[in-house]
Amino acid sequence: MANLQAGANAPDFTATTDSGATLRLSDLRGKRVVLYFYPKDDTPGCTSQACGFRDNYPVIEEKNAVVLGVSPDGVKSHQKFKTKFNLPFTLVVDEDHAIAEAYGVWVEKSMYGKKYMGVERSHFVIDEQGVIVDAQVKVKPDDSVLKALAALG
Repeated sequence: MANLQAGANAPDFTATTDSGATLRLSDLRGKRVVLYFYPKDDTPGCTSQACGFRDNYPVIEEKNAVVLGVSPDGVKSHQKFKTKFNLPFTLVVDEDHAIAEAYGVWVEKSMYGKKYMGVERSHFVIDEQGVIVDAQVKVKPDDSVLKALAALG
C-alpha cells in the first residue's frame, strides 16, 4: 500500500480506544483530526511525540481539532501510558495493524541487522470532511507536533 498523500480521503476505521470504547473515524467529521502513528507506548521517541501533542493540546483544540494516537499496543498498555504522562487525547488500539496498513505506515524495519514489521512514525492531518491535508511519514517525534500544528494553521 502506497503512502497516502494530501488530497486523499482518509481511510475510515473502527477501533477500540484506551477507555475500551469503540471509535469510528467518520464519527469525527466536522472536526479536524491529527491522526498520528507511533511504534510503542512508553518508549523515548514515542513519549516525546505524545508529550508534544499533550503540551500543545489546548492550541489544537482551539483549531477545532482532536488528536488520536495509534499504535499496536493493547488497551492496558495505552491506559498506563496515558496515565503516566497525563495525555489528554485518545489512544487507539491497532493490535492487528489494520489501521497502520490502511495508511501505508506498517512497514519493514531493520534494527541491528534484523528485519521486522512495525509502525513507521507518522501523522496525518484530516480536515472536517475527512480529507487528508497533511501527511508526514518517517517524521521525527518533535517535528511531528510542529508540522501538525503548522498544517492546522
